[in-house]
Amino acid sequence: MPDLVSPTGRDILVPATHANRGVQAAYRKRLDRLIDEMQRSIVYWIKATYRANTPELAQDESPAAALSKMMRNLARQWQRKFDQASRPVATRFADESMSAADVSLRDALRQKGFSVQFGMTRAANDVFQATVAENVGLIKSIASEHLQEVQGLVMRSVTQGRDLSDLSKDLEKRYAVTKRRAALIARDQNNKATATITRVRQQGLGIKQAKWMHSRGGKKPRQSHVEANGQLYDVDKGMYIDGAWIRPGELINCRCVAQSVIPGFEE
Repeated sequence: MPDLVSPTGRDILVPATHANRGVQAAYRKRLDRLIDEMQRSIVYWIKATYRANTPELAQDESPAAALSKMMRNLARQWQRKFDQASRPVATRFADESMSAADVSLRDALRQKGFSVQFGMTRAANDVFQATVAENVGLIKSIASEHLQEVQGLVMRSVTQGRDLSDLSKDLEKRYAVTKRRAALIARDQNNKATATITRVRQQGLGIKQAKWMHSRGGKKPRQSHVEANGQLYDVDKGMYIDGAWIRPGELINCRCVAQSVIPGFEE
């Protein structure tokens, strides 16, 4: 694809490509569905085992042994389910986020008079595969972290002689933490995937410079990113911020975006 050049002789600023909120919401919904199913199963079996193995009723094994055995079985079952679901969920997310980014950039370029079509180039495929792989790992980690924490809560509850009511409250708090982490993953990965495919498309179009645009979102914005707002940077290298070369949207919780600069020429 030939490099884009402004026909006016002046640089053209292309509207920034923002992460698609619908893609983020859909990804979060799929993660939430897995988490909710896991949590319902955990709570059901913990309560059932807890009640069936109180000191007054336990005969064959101690309450601690019964709960420990139950949690090992649950952990294997739900880790396996998350492992199996991780690749199809991650692949669907990667496909949707990259498609949305392509549509957004294509429409932005059309507003400025440029008609382009994007295909699955080698660079774009590398981004796609990397996005899938990263999210497969993150999805698997949701289950492993949650199950490990729940196992700890259950065993501490037994050894400290706490009742089921207290344990239920702890489980609810842990559930909320896991849901917040899923929300962070959905938002952050959507921003990152959008930023990465946008950079690849910029490079494919021969766009050498972009303008850093701070999102003005978030409760605690990075001051260095606020100061970078409106500055030009090299698309290939990124901008040198806080000791590293980075691009908008690459760091965790970074919602900054890039405005592509199409260079002009003098006749």
